[in-house]
Amino acid sequence: MSLTPEILARIDRLELDARQVVEGYLAGRHKSPRHGFAVEFAQHREYAPGDDIKHIDWKVYARTERYHLKQYEQETNLVAWMVVDASESMNVGTVKRKDGSYVTKYDTACTLAAALGYLILNQSDTIGFQMYADRLKAGTRLGGGTGKLRELIRQLADGPYRGQSNTGAALQDMGGLFGRRGVVFVFSDLLDDLDPLVNGLRILKSQKHEVVVFQVLDAAELDFPFRQPTLFKGLEELPEISTDPLSVRDQYLTGLNAHLTAVESACRAQEIDYARVRTDQDLGLVLAEYLQKRRGR
Repeated sequence: MSLTPEILARIDRLELDARQVVEGYLAGRHKSPRHGFAVEFAQHREYAPGDDIKHIDWKVYARTERYHLKQYEQETNLVAWMVVDASESMNVGTVKRKDGSYVTKYDTACTLAAALGYLILNQSDTIGFQMYADRLKAGTRLGGGTGKLRELIRQLADGPYRGQSNTGAALQDMGGLFGRRGVVFVFSDLLDDLDPLVNGLRILKSQKHEVVVFQVLDAAELDFPFRQPTLFKGLEELPEISTDPLSVRDQYLTGLNAHLTAVESACRAQEIDYARVRTDQDLGLVLAEYLQKRRGR
């Protein structure tokens, strides 16, 4: 990647955004993400006086009326993979920053990936990344150490690329790349065919990876606020379309919501954490809610 002044400015902005997400909103609220990322349920054992009651499994108590604790296996050197959709459709952005520039879906995905990478590196674990569009574009295991955050951001700043997204095929290709069990974070709009997507997620789960999906969508994609005759620019080799938005709004939203529901349901069915993210959301709040949800399990 040629580090032009524009690319360097983009790297600096992404790094600043990621650090602000973590340090600004989460400082003091989540002492350590390790419990959320680096433990796996192993077994139950009966409660004994002096045990920490926060580990009591209340569902087991409801069935047996006896107190049992959840026990966990602590992993060492967790590997967390940031899988980022860098296809052309991720370049959509209608939400403005204070400086007048637009926040794209890709910007949002990269900021979340970098923020999670920052948290994981600060707990002395390891990160890697994969970027894809119609096929895998770039990726490697970066290793540990806080200096790796800048390296991750430099790689992400090279996208998005021209071309169609094929998340299902990309996830299937990644199945043999990650090695031993880790956590795989997927950041994509997931506006893909459902069956290949579900199959790709299933392959990762079959290899014992924990999979977490962040479906990132532009605010206008979700709200469809257009009222006047509009020219919609085609992406991923699709043509431009000029239409009256009011005449297609209901049909569009019905189809979109059906797809979003199907994606979320497919994730739930495979015990995959799922979060839907809007480009106009506070990403610190998104991350905080996600971490809090994990701790509640």
